[in-house]
Amino acid sequence: MRRIIGIVLAVLLIGGVVAAVVAGRESGDTGTATKTVRAVIGSEKAEFFADPDVVEALATQGYTVRAETSGSWAMEGLDLKGYDLAFPSSKAPADELAAKYEVRQPLPRPFYSPLVVVAHRSAADVLARNGLATLDGKHRGTLKMAAYLDAARADRTWQQLKGADRHGELTGTLFIASTDPGTSNSGALYLAAASYVEGGGRVAASTKDVEATAPLMRKLVSVQGAQQSSTDAAFRDFVSGAGNPLVLVYESQVAALLGQGDGGVADLTVLYPDTTANSDHTVVPLTEEGRALGDLLTSEPRLRELAVRHGFRPQGVTAEFTSATAAHAAYLNQQLTGVRQVPVPTSAVLHDMARRAGS
Repeated sequence: MRRIIGIVLAVLLIGGVVAAVVAGRESGDTGTATKTVRAVIGSEKAEFFADPDVVEALATQGYTVRAETSGSWAMEGLDLKGYDLAFPSSKAPADELAAKYEVRQPLPRPFYSPLVVVAHRSAADVLARNGLATLDGKHRGTLKMAAYLDAARADRTWQQLKGADRHGELTGTLFIASTDPGTSNSGALYLAAASYVEGGGRVAASTKDVEATAPLMRKLVSVQGAQQSSTDAAFRDFVSGAGNPLVLVYESQVAALLGQGDGGVADLTVLYPDTTANSDHTVVPLTEEGRALGDLLTSEPRLRELAVRHGFRPQGVTAEFTSATAAHAAYLNQQLTGVRQVPVPTSAVLHDMARRAGS
C-alpha cells in the first residue's frame, strides 16, 4: 500500500510540474532570457545596459547582453571573433567595422545624441560677455563655433576676457576639453565639426582638405595636454568639480544626470555648439542574433522608453524625448533650435585628421 501511495504522489508531482510549465507558456511568461548576446559597446552606453530595468526588458524579449566597453574608434583594432555585435557611438566607425567584417546594410541605428559643452555658470557668463556664446536663461545657451575657433587660433587666455578676473578658477588658455580623437568618437566628431567651420562650410573629403585645417586642429588638441579616453570619465570629472571649465560631452550624459534628480548641478550650463555633429549610435551586427538585438533596440517601445531615460534621442520620433525631458527644458535644447548638424567625413578622412591633430 505504501508503495502504491508513493507512486501516486510521484505521478501527481510530475503532473504538477508539467502543468506549471504549460501554464507559464500559455500565460506568455518570457521573463527568462534564452539567448546570450556578446557585445562591445561605447562606454557612454555602459549604464544603459547595466540598468536592471533594461536587463529585465531584454530578458522579457529573450535576451541577455554581455557587454564590454571600448573607445568607438579603438574597436577597429579589436579581435571581434565570438562577438555578436559592436555598438560604437557614431556611423563612421560603424561603417568601417561593417566593411571589415562584410556586414550587410542597413545597420540598425537605435538612438542618437548631439555633442554639447558643459560649463559652470561663471565660465558661460564670461563667454557670453565676450561674444563667444549666447545664453537662454540660467542653464542653457549656444556656443558660437566660429568665434570660439578664432579665439583658439589666437591663443586667447581666460585672463584676456572681460569679466574673467572676478572668477579665480578661470585662468590659463581658453579651450574645450575633449577626448582623444584617435580612439574616442566624441573627440573625432569635435574635429569634424571644427574642420567644417574652419573649412568655410565644407566637409573635409581629401588629404588637401585635411592639410588646410590641420594647424588649427592640432592646436585644439595640443593645448589640452593629456586627454581622457572616454566621455564617461571626462563628465564624471566635471560633475565632481575637477578639470577644465569647458568640457565636450554627449547630451545624453547631461539628460541622464538631470533625470536622476542629482543636486550637484546647480550651476551647470549646457552650451550647444551652433555647428556640430550628431553621434548616431549604430549597431554593427556580426551575427543574426546581433542584428535581431539591434532591431529590437530600435523598435521595441519599452527599450526606447528606457533609452530616453538614459538621455538618448530615439531615431524617428522627437516627441518621446521632448515629453520625457520636459522638466529639464531649462537645460536642454529639446528641438535643437539654432543647431546645425553637419555631415561627418569618411572614416579614412577622420583617421587622417585625428592623426595629424595629435602629431
